[in-house]
Amino acid sequence: MEFVPASRSSVSDQVFGQVRDAILGGVYRPEASLRSERELAAVFEVNRHAVREALRRLQQLGLVRVAQGGATRVLDWRRHAGLDLAMALTGVRDVLPFDTVVRDVLEMRACLGADAARLCAQRASGDGRAAVVAAVEAYAAAGPDLDAMDEANVALWREVIVGGGNVAYLLAFNSLVGGALAVGRVPAGRRAAELLDVAGHRRLGERIVAGDASAARDQAWVLLTAPIGAETARPRPRKEIEA
Repeated sequence: MEFVPASRSSVSDQVFGQVRDAILGGVYRPEASLRSERELAAVFEVNRHAVREALRRLQQLGLVRVAQGGATRVLDWRRHAGLDLAMALTGVRDVLPFDTVVRDVLEMRACLGADAARLCAQRASGDGRAAVVAAVEAYAAAGPDLDAMDEANVALWREVIVGGGNVAYLLAFNSLVGGALAVGRVPAGRRAAELLDVAGHRRLGERIVAGDASAARDQAWVLLTAPIGAETARPRPRKEIEA
């Protein structure tokens, strides 16, 4: 893979994107050394500040380790990267296709949401359960506008997760709804089956209010797996994940 000179606009973004793609595409294997800042600046025809900023972002994503005064080493993203990497993959269609990343995020969301619903049914206070019911009705009142229902649906799930009292789930939820591949930014049409299931969401609220943890979990799973579909839910062979 040959790097090309960066244009004058957003030069740090372009350096970041090209090196990121090279790492994820296997051009640089784990523990390989990147070129020095000076060499990268010459290749990209940018100043060293732009290169330094790009390397800083790559390090934050868990793709490289920058040693003070030493070589910049490539890390194995499968071991070192976190959810932030998924949120930065919209331009890596030839490495991890966008549709695959969306599917994977939706699968994670289904697992998180189902368990959050279970916890909410177990732990939520009276006020917390009332907040879930009110959020369900606000979501129902937003129909049939899918975009408005989508926004209200995010607010509903926030109440469910807050009611469950799991801070780690709340932080993961914030990443899912605030990043570049946020669930709320998946085209609403792809989630129509879920978003238009008002009765299903009301059942979820009823099960949470009743304190029926297993039924709340199962109902959440039905709702949140609807956008995935049989074809996109097909498991990938282990070798595709580890390649």
